[in-house]
Amino acid sequence: MLNHGFLILDKPVGISSAKAVSEVKKQLGCKKIGHGGTLDPLASGILPLAIGEATKAFDYVASSIKEYRFTVTFGEERATDDAEGAVTATTDHLPVREDILRALPEFHGTIMQTPPAYSALKIDGERAYKRARAGEQVEMIARPVDVHAFELLSFEPPHATFRVLCGKGTYVRALARDIARKCNSLGYISMLRRTAVGKFNETQAISLDKLPEFVHNAALFKAWLPIELALDDIPAIDADSTQAARLRHGQTIGISKPDGRYMVLCQGQLVALADVSSGTLKTVRVFNLNE
Repeated sequence: MLNHGFLILDKPVGISSAKAVSEVKKQLGCKKIGHGGTLDPLASGILPLAIGEATKAFDYVASSIKEYRFTVTFGEERATDDAEGAVTATTDHLPVREDILRALPEFHGTIMQTPPAYSALKIDGERAYKRARAGEQVEMIARPVDVHAFELLSFEPPHATFRVLCGKGTYVRALARDIARKCNSLGYISMLRRTAVGKFNETQAISLDKLPEFVHNAALFKAWLPIELALDDIPAIDADSTQAARLRHGQTIGISKPDGRYMVLCQGQLVALADVSSGTLKTVRVFNLNE
């Protein structure tokens, strides 16, 4: 059985990310499994799953650029900014293609975005969505987010489908709400699919209903991705067995490398993430791949 690495799940519509992880955990018999970048029940797509020691690399997955494809339905605004919520406002004014194309450049780069009230952000220690569901008026504060690409794929009124590349903390539901408002209309997300998280994409994904077929045959080995894949933007240092043992025990070693973060390998196996500072290599995170 493979103990440490990534599986890329294609989460279906209709279940939460937590429910999907629970099902995978049951199928694989894993003790330690986590997921990066929660998807709402109404969203589908790429959900990277970290098994075993791969959970220690999740910071790098969570901070990766994400790609989404989504459809905005114009004419209504909803409490949750998606199809699940109650209608809160309507309009007869629908944008034309030129309105949308004119608005898109304003949503590129670092922009200020007000998160949806129905989000997992905490307000005075409590999740915003819990307050919103309790009928409270939730005041969300705008914050900067990064949008690297935002394009219109198709437009069949009252529906427009987009592709977006965005950074950590960006709410696609808020993008849908805001571009509709920028077009002097109203809108909500009626379809949302995540197509990539960093280096993980749809070509590597396993659908939840096909997972049982993978568990007991060689297909699982092909789908299993090494931890190093999530870290391959980090330069590597080769250590000998003595150096690797010292690092695993929290000791430092002298090294002639520029200051910065490195992935430490020993005989091709990942040992640790470590920082070099003034000629000293010190571990930040140790990976115990033999357990």
